[in-house]
Amino acid sequence: MTPLLALLKRRIAAEGPITVARYMAEALGHPKHGYYMTRDPLGQAGDFTTAPEISQMFGELLGLWCADVWLRLGRPNPVLWLELGPGRGTLMQDAWRATKAVPGFHQAVRLYLLETSPVLRQRQATMLEDAGPCWIERLADLPDGPLLAIANEFFDALPIRQFQMTETGWRERLIAWDETNDALSFALAPNEDPAVHLIPSSVRQAPPGAIAEFCPTGISIVSDLGHRIGSAGGGAAIIDYGPLTSAAGDSLQAVHGHEFADPLDRPGENDLTAHVDFQTLARAATEAGAVVERLETQGDFLTNLGIAQRATALRANASASQCAAIDAALRRLTGTASDAMGGLFKVLSLVSPGLAPDTAAP
Repeated sequence: MTPLLALLKRRIAAEGPITVARYMAEALGHPKHGYYMTRDPLGQAGDFTTAPEISQMFGELLGLWCADVWLRLGRPNPVLWLELGPGRGTLMQDAWRATKAVPGFHQAVRLYLLETSPVLRQRQATMLEDAGPCWIERLADLPDGPLLAIANEFFDALPIRQFQMTETGWRERLIAWDETNDALSFALAPNEDPAVHLIPSSVRQAPPGAIAEFCPTGISIVSDLGHRIGSAGGGAAIIDYGPLTSAAGDSLQAVHGHEFADPLDRPGENDLTAHVDFQTLARAATEAGAVVERLETQGDFLTNLGIAQRATALRANASASQCAAIDAALRRLTGTASDAMGGLFKVLSLVSPGLAPDTAAP
């Protein structure tokens, strides 16, 4: 039994079943036993690999997208450049290098990293020493000013609430303690919670047995980003996995050692994630004042930014083995095969009014 599991068992015994959101928050962010607070989870030695670790092209293109938004804004100085959940700092290191050639950009930028993990902050400090970043734990800690934001595989780790449709309506899915099996188990709340109104309208008529999910923290964060972008100017690129439109389904999953695991097993030792509801995020951002520039697959986004041309440039001075690695990375980042990210991952790009054609709210 992990230390966090023992803690949760005692808490459930004293207070009753807990929400899925509270479980995720504890499993990932508990100050002493949380998954992200105690390790570097990335790479072959960790539990998962993200796009920036696959190829420098990913971070380079996102950096240039941010620089392009800055140019369209009229080159404001200063401008805040924020990455939410920067991992090891690999993406921002590549983005920083790629934007050195943009006149005036680095002089205008004030770099901020939203990161709660002390382990990852140390890695980021080493990777981004030349950029002089400042760390924050919440958006409210940012100073005023135009904002450029990147969030790659950040929203999928935010706590979700789950509801299940029953014969008598939606009931919140909870996590209880199964005394018979001496383990955590799912249960349902006896009564309807007022929060069911946050279930997307397109999902509310789902049949009995269906699972609906929403992420209150994610909606709050993207609303704050949308308000900042809409009022002060800027842009944000949100990259994650999930459907383009809201849909029912249980997407809570755990990963350990690059293999799927039971989400209720070994809390604090497994990575927990859930699909991102991009349609809901886009709506929240537009209601707060931002404009949706594009909502598309990662493959389309990177292709439109010129990843094929960047790969060609990298091959020009590469060895045969390096060329093969570049081609493999290109396929994985943009392809639609089952082992690729191009179709599974989506990109929601937001800009301030006037920087993109008028777009109807999703």
